[in-house]
Amino acid sequence: MLDHWRRCAILTASQRLPHATRRTAMRSPTPGTDAPIIRTEGLTKQFGQEFAVRDVSFEVPAGKIFGFIGPSGSGKTTTVRMLTGFYAPTAGRATVLGHSPAEFGVSIRQKIGYMPQQFALYPTLTVWENLNFAASIYGMPFQRQARLNELLEFVQLAEHKRKLARNLSGGMKRRLSLAATLVHSPTLLFLDEPTAGIDPVLRHHFWQHFRHLQDEGRTLFVTTQYVGETAYCDLVGVMVQGRLLAVDTPGGLRRRAFAGEMVHLYTQERLTHKDLLSLAELPFVHSKPSRLDDEHGICLVVDRADTAIPPLMEWCRREYVTVQSIEEYLPPFDEVFMKLVQETPADE
Repeated sequence: MLDHWRRCAILTASQRLPHATRRTAMRSPTPGTDAPIIRTEGLTKQFGQEFAVRDVSFEVPAGKIFGFIGPSGSGKTTTVRMLTGFYAPTAGRATVLGHSPAEFGVSIRQKIGYMPQQFALYPTLTVWENLNFAASIYGMPFQRQARLNELLEFVQLAEHKRKLARNLSGGMKRRLSLAATLVHSPTLLFLDEPTAGIDPVLRHHFWQHFRHLQDEGRTLFVTTQYVGETAYCDLVGVMVQGRLLAVDTPGGLRRRAFAGEMVHLYTQERLTHKDLLSLAELPFVHSKPSRLDDEHGICLVVDRADTAIPPLMEWCRREYVTVQSIEEYLPPFDEVFMKLVQETPADE
């Protein structure tokens, strides 16, 4: 449980020694440029005969929330550990802030915050003592009380600062871990399953925290198995069995999964089979409409919902069909995820 902070202490201390300073071929992205803050090319990690991550390539622009979404065991944590330098890749390469994780110097590590999946603080220390310890790991000056108080207010733990970590609830421990991750004001955050095991209301509060951090100019790389959290992200990578199925915006994933956008049309009269064939012939409709559970409703897959609705209304007027309602339908992301998985060819 304490392995994360021990490693941080060893890495940070060793990087202050002269021999730990290295020259790297790539430099950190300059603020205001379009250079991605994270880039991977064919990133692969193999343990024995098993591939935990295979041929993963993606880019994360600065200032975005990048969601890395997939079921448990899909390779999310292994990828994060390669990006933070805890694992060396078996093949492929990664650059973070313009540097290979294997060559991170102290100046680069000071810009990175890593919140591990498991609670990695000291259970016999108080909330305040744990934060103070985390600050010392990153070499913060002794005059850091204001910063620690600011963080406790941010994660809503100020009134619990004297409480032992072992006496905190699961949600409080996650908030304390987030505060410890932020103690040195990093610009890039790796948050590994930060909302795992906590209730939906608290998950929503966490994402409010993440949005606030983004508004301050930070980049967030967030792993999660809660597919619904896709909606909070700017970009999303979908992982299954160590492979990256897709990287896109939330809206882009919906369009990719269903080959377009969806419109639900409810009519007073039940549309006939001939009506459905007629609708399918419209140039912006991708396939024959399908009936919804309500026999008076149909679902159409179109190029763009906003431009499809007016001509659909015109079709109804021309065919003397009375419209009860017509609107864009946004399928929940669990449906999107399942569709993407089903449409992905099996490994040869």
